[in-house]
Amino acid sequence: MNIKHLVALLVLLMLSTSVQAQRFNKKVHDNHRERTWEAGLLLQYQTSVSEEFEGGSTLDINSSTGFGFFIGWNWTEHVNLSWRFALNKPGYTAYIVPQEGGEVPQVLSYKMSNYTNQFNFTYNFMRGRFTPYIQAGLGWTKLDSNVPEAPPEITCWWDPWWGYICIDQWKTYKTSQFTYNLGLGLRWDINNAFFTRATYNREFIKLDSGSTNLDTITLEGGVMW
Repeated sequence: MNIKHLVALLVLLMLSTSVQAQRFNKKVHDNHRERTWEAGLLLQYQTSVSEEFEGGSTLDINSSTGFGFFIGWNWTEHVNLSWRFALNKPGYTAYIVPQEGGEVPQVLSYKMSNYTNQFNFTYNFMRGRFTPYIQAGLGWTKLDSNVPEAPPEITCWWDPWWGYICIDQWKTYKTSQFTYNLGLGLRWDINNAFFTRATYNREFIKLDSGSTNLDTITLEGGVMW
């Protein structure tokens, strides 16, 4: 099942359950979300992506599953403000065309580290325990290629317990970029304390030599208080 099929399935679920949700929500108007904090853990599936940049360089990122956590504030039954952190480590293949003419292109295959921080605004369409929602946010993403850009820096010292100790530190090619995201999903408040959510989200990232979009499907579980 590709990402288009997953999005279509999510939209169909939202449309097909809206009537039942309205019927169910009529029985639940206890303002159980309003003025409450929430926090929890998440699993995030990141789809594969292929991009072409200036000069003919290309980047193919494999799909991967990561994890993270979040904390948020339910201002009202409808409005939620939150912060989310997620870490994915997908494999990738980069075909790099040098700027200098005559140099041989390079091919790199590694695992990158993708650290994502997002501040999100979520609007729940319904007041009850089951509701579809839309989400939009701003944040930043750190992409670490895990490819060394220079020889390691070695630091040594005398430890009173362990003797002479040396460690090496590697500097890698990495970048931190401003991002924004849009998403839609479904939320189920199991009771007044526990809830779960499923979100399809697209993250837009502007890079120095181009841009890329990362599609994710996130499953969250948390508590309210």
